[in-house]
Amino acid sequence: MLVDSHCHLDFPDFKEELDAVVGRAKAAGVGRFVTISTRVRRQDNLIAIAERFPEVFCSVGTHPHHAHEELDIGTADLVARTRHPKVVAIGEAGLDYHYDNSPREAQAQGFRVHIAAARETGLPLVIHARDADADVAKILREEAGKGAFPAVLHCFTGGRDLAFTGIELGLYVSFTGILTYKKTDELKAIARDLPADRILVETDAPYLAPGKFRGKRCEPAYVTETAKVLAEIRGASTDEIARQTTENFFRLFSKVPRPTADADKLAQSAQAKTA
Repeated sequence: MLVDSHCHLDFPDFKEELDAVVGRAKAAGVGRFVTISTRVRRQDNLIAIAERFPEVFCSVGTHPHHAHEELDIGTADLVARTRHPKVVAIGEAGLDYHYDNSPREAQAQGFRVHIAAARETGLPLVIHARDADADVAKILREEAGKGAFPAVLHCFTGGRDLAFTGIELGLYVSFTGILTYKKTDELKAIARDLPADRILVETDAPYLAPGKFRGKRCEPAYVTETAKVLAEIRGASTDEIARQTTENFFRLFSKVPRPTADADKLAQSAQAKTA
């Protein structure tokens, strides 16, 4: 079993064939999905999708691109929105200096609000960090000094210093299809050297299709390609990487129920009836 720990199933790219997209992923061995929030005010759309598919869960949060649009949403509001059983994470939030779609001050303010929500709920914060390594590390260190919080550096493309700052603070690091691209030797070296119990895989679908599918819309089934390359980089079998990253996922996303034999039988029975 593999897990797509970060995708965007509510995006228009999937609207017309969501059942097929989830079905292809399940056929490829993906047993859990977390569809990630980019705007708190659109959370209802994510919850509707999560309620539609037993294997799908969601987060609540504001992407740094939209931080300035939702600064009125505070920690208490985020915490209240996590009470739904399908909401299993906070974010994504963080800093993006590549596009600077939102003022940097607003991004930092939103980032700290989301960290506080993760600290209060114990749910993992999904961190977006792009071209902002130093400031992300600075905020993480400052906030960790106020109390620990679970988190993952998602779609990691930063430098070694940020990756191992995250590890030092108890965070996880997640890799997308970017890991499969040529000329990513530095990223591959980081993926090779990280502790086995801190790595995750994801797609960030519909973005960042792995090299085998580059130029096409990404979808959760493609997380298998990232897992294969991660296995090669770390000198492990694909099965070993699937087992390790899935175990890491359930440890971090502790609100997500693990599959059970009974649940698997029920799912298979339901599929047989609709076949």
